Amino acid sequence: MVNLIGISFIGLIIWWFWFGKSKASTKVDDYIEIKVKDGTYDPAYIQVKANHPITLRFIREDPTPCAEVVVFSTLNISEQLPLNKPKDIVLSIKEAGEYTFTCQMGMYRGKIIVI
Repeated sequence: MVNLIGISFIGLIIWWFWFGKSKASTKVDDYIEIKVKDGTYDPAYIQVKANHPITLRFIREDPTPCAEVVVFSTLNISEQLPLNKPKDIVLSIKEAGEYTFTCQMGMYRGKIIVI
């Protein structure tokens, strides 16, 4: 019984961090608000057009140390996220493609899809 419960928790953790997907968001306003809470970015998938500036407004509601920083490794951007305060990050991506963003440990994951 203990082993079954342990395997269930392991499966839940794997699903939560690697297979759980949130809906994609398309830029319609001047910014896209991304909530950082419960081990996820919401929305985690954002679709934008190339050569158009985009403002990502991160609001960190998760007090864990992993959520303190958002990293856009392919864009060489790393920003501190204050707790319960908005942090705007302005991007202007020129080339179409997929650009991931993560927490400093790589457990929180998101993606910007540039078309």
